[in-house]
Amino acid sequence: MSKDNKTGTPKDTHYARLRRAHRDFKSGGAPRPRPVVAPAEHPADGLVRLYGLHTVRAALDNPRRRIRKLLVTRNAQERLGIADLAALPFESELVEPRAIDRITGSEAVHQGALLEAEPLKPKALSALGETPLVIVLDQVTDPHNVGAVMRSAVAFGAGALITTSRHSPHESGVLAKSASGALEHIDLIEVKNLADALGQLHEAGFRTIGLDSDGPAELEATFAGGRIALVLGAEGKGLRQKTRETVTALARLDIPGAIRSLNVSNAAAVALYAARKFLASSE
Repeated sequence: MSKDNKTGTPKDTHYARLRRAHRDFKSGGAPRPRPVVAPAEHPADGLVRLYGLHTVRAALDNPRRRIRKLLVTRNAQERLGIADLAALPFESELVEPRAIDRITGSEAVHQGALLEAEPLKPKALSALGETPLVIVLDQVTDPHNVGAVMRSAVAFGAGALITTSRHSPHESGVLAKSASGALEHIDLIEVKNLADALGQLHEAGFRTIGLDSDGPAELEATFAGGRIALVLGAEGKGLRQKTRETVTALARLDIPGAIRSLNVSNAAAVALYAARKFLASSE
């Protein structure tokens, strides 16, 4: 076989091209899929595994986050801007992507970065502070949805996400990845009794507005005052009856299309945008 004059490598022959074409034909012309790997068991000591570039970067930048270990590929290390792994104040290791696959499972989009850390401790409602906008979830259990709501809450300047201690997802890699770093930028408040918590919000000057596709008024018409708490229920069943009876108002989003309702995370984003515009205009 002759050599290429510039590179010194064998030239691509007619037969080599035929062999490649035959191989591609047998495989459907697509690259071989990655082998499916199931997630490993949860880490010991109550730690959580957080993965993905935005999630890991936000955790590294959060002084409240207690990190125990970082696994990172060379490419992810560069993208995270970490010059020297040895200089980090916790255990760190340079690995191949498959090493992280074996921990997160091959279905997780870890982008070459994973850390093990202590979960952030939820706060009490008394620690709410002076924020004019919060979001309240009434037994929303899907971590993808809770993470996505959290991301929108941070984007629109909400000061806290309030959930019930039961029937709500705990901090996890799935939730954190869906939040895309927002987990590190918002106060997570857990309450035992949501109706009592709504009462405390009323005493603090909040107007609590429950979103319901059959609400009697459009959302914008229910805004008033200088503090707003948006209350959203779980997919399917929506707000519980006690919650519906406790909020200041029930409201619907004005949806003119054939589909009359949105996923809870999409509804939260629309409602947060409208509430932020109202509060800004009232300042």
